[in-house]
Amino acid sequence: MNRAVQTMPRADIWAAIHHERAALADELADLTPQQWSAPSLCGRWSVQEVVAHLTAAASTGRLRWIRSMLGARFDADLHNQRRMREHLGTGPAETLERFRATVTKTTAPSGHTAAWLGEIVVHGSDIRYPLGLAGAPALPAVTEVARFFAARDFTVSGRTATAGLHLQATDGPFDTGTGPSVRGGTLALVMAMAGRAEYCAELSGPGVATLRERIGG
Repeated sequence: MNRAVQTMPRADIWAAIHHERAALADELADLTPQQWSAPSLCGRWSVQEVVAHLTAAASTGRLRWIRSMLGARFDADLHNQRRMREHLGTGPAETLERFRATVTKTTAPSGHTAAWLGEIVVHGSDIRYPLGLAGAPALPAVTEVARFFAARDFTVSGRTATAGLHLQATDGPFDTGTGPSVRGGTLALVMAMAGRAEYCAELSGPGVATLRERIGG
């Protein structure tokens, strides 16, 4: 099966990134203080910290990323923590304002635009899922991220997690790999490849147990 890394033109991917950022920002405007401080699916970070991380990711170009990683001795977790704190506001309102300012930016550490689309798709879901928010990223955007994640290990270890498995979306065209099948919505497949074991409950097929084990679920 095809593991093509990118199928959408770069300009369309950036347009999708801007759309998903704007949609998430609009949802965030309605959160209560308790929701802003609630745990996300992204490790130990709260919802507000994930939003600050998204701002950092949209504000860090190649040279700034290199300097930050050198300063962190190539510890990606330390790099992410430092940059997140840099962009965290004094409260939810300021954090949201800073995020809104990045909506139309095209700044990124590398030219892997599908990866940066993955940033907003995954972290948007890290926020929506535990809060039970109704919003969801557009299927074409999620499909592009699914293809990228399955094809290589870059921002997430998607290729390693899905090696020897057949992933098949039930709501779109994404279909890749050979072996025991893993079937489900495209977003659930993306989130599982990103290491979010919670989404394995939305998947079916004989390959789910293998995928869950690989991502630590």
